[in-house]
Amino acid sequence: MNIKDSKKNHIESGPNLTPLVDVVMVIQIFLMLAGSFVGADNYLQSKMPVHKGVNVPTNDPPSMVTDRTLDIMVDARGSAHEDYVATVGSYHGNDGDKLAEAIGRMRQGMLNAGINEDQIQVVINPGRNVKYKFLVQVFQAANVAKFTKIGFGTSH
Repeated sequence: MNIKDSKKNHIESGPNLTPLVDVVMVIQIFLMLAGSFVGADNYLQSKMPVHKGVNVPTNDPPSMVTDRTLDIMVDARGSAHEDYVATVGSYHGNDGDKLAEAIGRMRQGMLNAGINEDQIQVVINPGRNVKYKFLVQVFQAANVAKFTKIGFGTSH
């Protein structure tokens, strides 16, 4: 019996991970090539130009006519934020049809005052915790009122 051979240390290198790494890399490359890139179709379309912040100096020439802004404030209502209230002018409520009528009257008043339709822009300003579906309802009300420049402001 040879005692020296039994006391030799046997070093095991563990399982071979090369095939696992190869399979994971093939799956990753497949998903990268098969996936689609997110385009503009997932966002609400708006023709409103980029809105300049408050008290930001501009280099616009003095003869340039600026757009008239109609701000709609949208706030969450209720403890679970399951409702909203939109405020614009004298209107204060959450009925999309009545909101469309109210801002439609404001639009007509601006047009009667001689303001060109291209110079009127609606900015929807969400409050804290306002759900996206409520902003979409306000956006749709502005579309029903025939506004062409509709955009979103920062939360107030």
